[in-house]
Amino acid sequence: MMINLLTTLALSLTLLFYVPNNHGYSVGDKALDFKLKNIDGNFISLATDATNKGYIIVFTCNSCPTSVAYEDRIIALDNKYRSKGYPVIAINPNDPVVKPADSFENMKKRAREKAFPFAYVFDATQEITLAYGATNTPHAYVVERVEQDYVVRYIGAIDNNSRKANLANKHYVEDAVDNLLIEKPVEVSATKAIGCSIKWSAASKEKRDEG
Repeated sequence: MMINLLTTLALSLTLLFYVPNNHGYSVGDKALDFKLKNIDGNFISLATDATNKGYIIVFTCNSCPTSVAYEDRIIALDNKYRSKGYPVIAINPNDPVVKPADSFENMKKRAREKAFPFAYVFDATQEITLAYGATNTPHAYVVERVEQDYVVRYIGAIDNNSRKANLANKHYVEDAVDNLLIEKPVEVSATKAIGCSIKWSAASKEKRDEG
């Protein structure tokens, strides 16, 4: 009886926070791997380190005030979970023609200024951003490695206070990874990402609108 009650509660929480997305992944989908250029010049993929249990993937950028407000929190996530098998990969999805502040050179500059400990890669074609269905910066995805696949377990906001970290009382990404580490279902698996809209190239916008 208690197990059924807990299962029902977990499902209710998921439905309460679920935000449908007609483009990109849903929770439970297999995530597309990628090969994107890191700020150090190397190319990063999900398969780069097969010992990882999964990843915290955050679509973020230099120019968005909300992304900047989350930088220290993203660093903290990597510091907390890298050694547990869930490192951060930050992906800049913005077209630098539309937003010059998000150029690859400016990515390298910002990473040096903040001493990012995680990979910060550039989605130059925006194909991965389209595949994942990211809409905002920041937009977080937690993926779990299941044999040779990477399964999406959480999509959405990092926490519930985009302005002040100390006022957040729901830590969605942390809770998702903590659940996965003890082999429990993720209770809140999808929330609404809060932040700046992604700056699409004309070609990517056309592909997105075609659905």
